Amino acid sequence: MSTDSAPKWRRLEPDERKEQIFSCAAGLFAERPYSEVSTSDIAAAAGVARGLINHYFGTKRELYLVVIRRALTVPHFAVDKLPTGSTDVRIRAAVEWFLGMLDRQGKIWLTAVAPQGIGRDPEVEQIQHDADRESSDRVLEAVGIDPADEHWAEYNALICAYAGMVKAAGREWLMRGSLDRDRVRALLTRTLLMVVNEMFPAVRAGTAAETVSARG
Repeated sequence: MSTDSAPKWRRLEPDERKEQIFSCAAGLFAERPYSEVSTSDIAAAAGVARGLINHYFGTKRELYLVVIRRALTVPHFAVDKLPTGSTDVRIRAAVEWFLGMLDRQGKIWLTAVAPQGIGRDPEVEQIQHDADRESSDRVLEAVGIDPADEHWAEYNALICAYAGMVKAAGREWLMRGSLDRDRVRALLTRTLLMVVNEMFPAVRAGTAAETVSARG
């Protein structure tokens, strides 16, 4: 083994080392199709022995699934960081947080939204579905919906539908360059405001959104 290819060991705590491996794997999966990334590549990038990847994550596939899950799921701490204030203020801040996240890890997010080189994979599709549901829960928490609310499932479904547009807008911005950040911000903010301020009251009233809006 040459000096250049030998692992560059640094003393790290186990959690730090695990996170380092994860970050290197995420970067490689973002740059190349799944089939073109090996555990040896990840180990070299992280400066660790390949066995340590197996120790922390299992197989390459298991590590890949962890990367996909984290990239697509809105974490609890994102809600905690939102400012206090009206629902509109929190929605605007939530959209800004999301765009900031895309600025930082856009390629990883794009890989998670549309994995390359792995083909149709039911397990990946299930992770994408579960991440949409969980992230929608975070949005509902952010706008102050009580988890015990009898309409929670329907609200969640509406946010999941909105998430489809979010992914399309993200691709138009990051992949195709057909929308800029400001356009995406305006689109996502105004649409989410409409869903929360018009669609949610319609669900509670058991009427069409147009009827509630007209009454307002």
